[in-house]
Amino acid sequence: MDYKKTTAANNTISRDIEKLANETGNIYETVMILAKRSNQIASELKEELNQKLSEFASFSDNLEEVFENREQIEISKFYERLPKSSLIATQEFIEQAIYHRNPLKVSRNNNF
Repeated sequence: MDYKKTTAANNTISRDIEKLANETGNIYETVMILAKRSNQIASELKEELNQKLSEFASFSDNLEEVFENREQIEISKFYERLPKSSLIATQEFIEQAIYHRNPLKVSRNNNF
């Protein structure tokens, strides 16, 4: 997913817990879904940022050659301005863009 085009807010918004829990029927299950998705998003963003910053890496051991790279600073600032991964995950959950299943519920339904 392209997180640069997300509709998630950049700041924290109060959410109605009962509305979030309607889909799963359990607020704790909803929170775990959001936490797992948030971790996935955070790791993807971190990997993408590290790939972009590795292009600017200097492999020399000379301390005198440390300098500012304007492009590197702009890339870092861009990623800092993106919404937090938890806000992106919550927005995806609200838009029903997250696939989730509870294996315990699936196995119980199949046994009856």
